[in-house]
Amino acid sequence: MTTARIAPSLRRRLVIRLLAIAGILAVILFVAVRFSAETASETTLDAVLGVATASIADDLRSGESGARVSLPPETFSMLAAMGEERVFYRILIGETTLTGYADLPLPRDTPTAVAPVFYSRTYREADLRLAAVSRNLIIDGLPVTALVIVGQTREGQRVIAQHLANRAALLGLLVFLLAIPASLVAATSLLRPLDRLAEAMTRRGPRDLRPVRHPVPEELAPLIGALNSFIARLKSTLAQTETFIAEAAHHIRTPLATLRSEVELALRLAKDEPMRQRLRRLLRTVDEGSRSAGQLLDHATVLYRAEQQAFARVDLGQLARGLVDRYRTTADLKDIRLHLDKPAGLLVVSGDAVLLEAALRNLIDNAIKYSSEESDIHITLSATAEIATFRCLDQGRGLDGAVADDLRVRFQRGSNVEDVVGSGLGLTIVAEAVEAMGGSFRLEARPSGGTAAILSLPLAPAELRTSDQTSGPVALTAQDTP
Repeated sequence: MTTARIAPSLRRRLVIRLLAIAGILAVILFVAVRFSAETASETTLDAVLGVATASIADDLRSGESGARVSLPPETFSMLAAMGEERVFYRILIGETTLTGYADLPLPRDTPTAVAPVFYSRTYREADLRLAAVSRNLIIDGLPVTALVIVGQTREGQRVIAQHLANRAALLGLLVFLLAIPASLVAATSLLRPLDRLAEAMTRRGPRDLRPVRHPVPEELAPLIGALNSFIARLKSTLAQTETFIAEAAHHIRTPLATLRSEVELALRLAKDEPMRQRLRRLLRTVDEGSRSAGQLLDHATVLYRAEQQAFARVDLGQLARGLVDRYRTTADLKDIRLHLDKPAGLLVVSGDAVLLEAALRNLIDNAIKYSSEESDIHITLSATAEIATFRCLDQGRGLDGAVADDLRVRFQRGSNVEDVVGSGLGLTIVAEAVEAMGGSFRLEARPSGGTAAILSLPLAPAELRTSDQTSGPVALTAQDTP
């Protein structure tokens, strides 16, 4: 049997994707906080350096002997407030270093007196952030440009940024951990409409081919449309199958019955013994073909209706009485006496009338076919608790040591009935029909010889057994010629 290819779980895929999004957001949070912390600390450091540089530049004075500068203590106190950082400075008059570190890097762009220029350099194995500002002085009557550079190491800035980044990483990890149960809850909630739809479809019976009207989200509307289209096609196909089986039964049985009548007429008119023998063989072949075709069609009907499970209340006693009366003529041809013992009143079971009729017909037919002449067949009906039991007891050939379950296999016959026309489908039809209705069937060898075929079915609910709505006589669908 071909099984559907199982794709990865939607719930698992959805959870994985939600967790991946949560992980990406956590990483983005970490990077954003780290970048923002570095930017903020650098902005703060630039502001302090700019103020300190401008303060030193504002204290530059021109004198008779050159430029004079005083380094305000509050300037370095302000820089020390940024943490345990090293501070470097350099003051140039023209291209001559007046004081400070003579090799402190110069800015690439010439600063103005309006705003300082900020830049980063590596100096003495330290990463510095520097600010440079210029001032115009008059020395010895000539204009001179003074350049003030102040730099500070950035270890404190990095520590602050790392501290904030660590907090962001911890927050991102916490968000990711919280995203695990949240993703599970979200996936379950999003897929709940699918689960409800599957549950609604599971509750449907085999015959329930109504269009699906279950409310679903807009995204599932195409699926529901495709499912309803499939149900409509399936319903049409099943209807065509039932019609085909009925028409096939009619078109096959009727010609065979006509052929049999013609062969019987020819047999009565024939005077030549060799011709009569040929006609007898032809008659036997027609009977065998008619029986086989009829049982094949019966089997197809049983398989179809077993899937439909169109169960209703059926009077088992009325059905059995109709079949016994119908087969009495066939039994009389072999001087077999049919006895029916049924309880008074209704014996209503829950089942399919067509399936039940096919099962009982095959049991009675087998009993007559395999019984010896001038014997008795006893058919009894009884009810105990919630079970109705049909027993067909014959005095025929028996099981002859065969395993009863083996005889229920399709086209399987006992070794002691090879001389009797049969297809090996009768007991298969009985077993499948009864199992479809929730009953049981078994064969037993009788101690006095013959076979006991026992069929059990559930009774209809007690409040329905005596209802006025109990179905009337069941229309028999037996073959035209038993």
